Amino acid sequence: MAPRPEQAKALLEMVLGTRDQEMTCDACLAEIAEFVEVQLTGRPLSDALQAVHAHLERCHDCADAYQVLRQALEALAEEEGR
Repeated sequence: MAPRPEQAKALLEMVLGTRDQEMTCDACLAEIAEFVEVQLTGRPLSDALQAVHAHLERCHDCADAYQVLRQALEALAEEEGR
């Protein structure tokens, strides 16, 4: 069975978006706390954190972990601000 056009397009975008040196999930998760901190403070991303950002755009599992961590840190910051 052939993929639907939207499925084929999504797959093609994923393939074309790969890099020579893809970050693994383990490497991403090792840097994710720093990534969240930099995002929350509005500082620019280093090259290493740019790789985390690129990985999060492609990996739903790591993106979910990022969202959970970010929400937790935002809640802590809000709690401290009270």
